[in-house]
Amino acid sequence: MNGPEIHVEFAPELALFVPRAPHRTLVTDGVSSLGHVVESLGVPLTEVGTLVVNGRAVPPSHVPAAAERIVVRPVERPQRVPGAPLRFLLDVHLGTLARRLRLLGVDTAYESTDIGDPALAARSAAEKRVMLSRDRGLLRRRELWAGAFVYSTRPDDQLHDVLDRFAPELRPWTRCTACNGLLKEATKEEVADQLKGGTQRSYDVFAQCTACGRAYWKGAHHDQLEAVVERALSMRTRSG
Repeated sequence: MNGPEIHVEFAPELALFVPRAPHRTLVTDGVSSLGHVVESLGVPLTEVGTLVVNGRAVPPSHVPAAAERIVVRPVERPQRVPGAPLRFLLDVHLGTLARRLRLLGVDTAYESTDIGDPALAARSAAEKRVMLSRDRGLLRRRELWAGAFVYSTRPDDQLHDVLDRFAPELRPWTRCTACNGLLKEATKEEVADQLKGGTQRSYDVFAQCTACGRAYWKGAHHDQLEAVVERALSMRTRSG
C-alpha cells in the first residue's frame, strides 16, 4: 500500500478492540473512508461517537489525507437513537439479558436460535430495533438500523451497561419474559389450566401475557426478580 500516512488514537473506552496499540501510525490506500479504516483496525462503528481529525469532527465518510491526526472517541452516554421508539433485538447468545430487559418492561425481541447475521440485520432494519450483540462482524453489517456491542459476558454487567448506555424507559412487570408480549391482570379462573395444586391454594394475584397466554404470579423466584428490578430502578434514580 502506497498512500497517505496517518496517525490514529483510540479513546481508552475502546481499548477492548485495540488492546495492544491504542495509538497507530499507518499508511492508507488514499481512497478508503475513515470509517472503513477504523473498522479494519477492529472497532465497529456502532461503538464510535465522534471522529476528530486535526481538531475538527468529521463523518465516517471522510477520506484521510497525509499527516492527519485522528482521534476516535466512544459514543456519548446516554446514547440517543433518533427516528423510532427505543427497542432492542438480541442474538441467540444473550437470552438472560433479553429476559431481564423484558422484566423491566423494555421492548426486547430475541432470537433463540441462530438465524444468521443477514437475517438478524434485516430484522433490525425492518423493525427499527437496536441490535445488541458480542459479534463484531454482525455489528459491521450496513443493513443494521442501529447496534451496540455488549461488553461483558456477565448478565448483571450486561444489563447495567445497556441501561447506562441507552437509558430506556423502565416499566417493570409489564412484559412477558418469554415472548415480549404485554401483560394484563388475570383471574385465577382464567389461568387455572396452568396452575398446580400448591399454586392454586397459595396465590390469588395473577397476570397473563396477551400474546402467548403464559400466566405469571409471585412464585419462588420472585425475590430474585424483585432484586433485579430494584437495582435497575435505583441505578436510574442515581443517574437522574
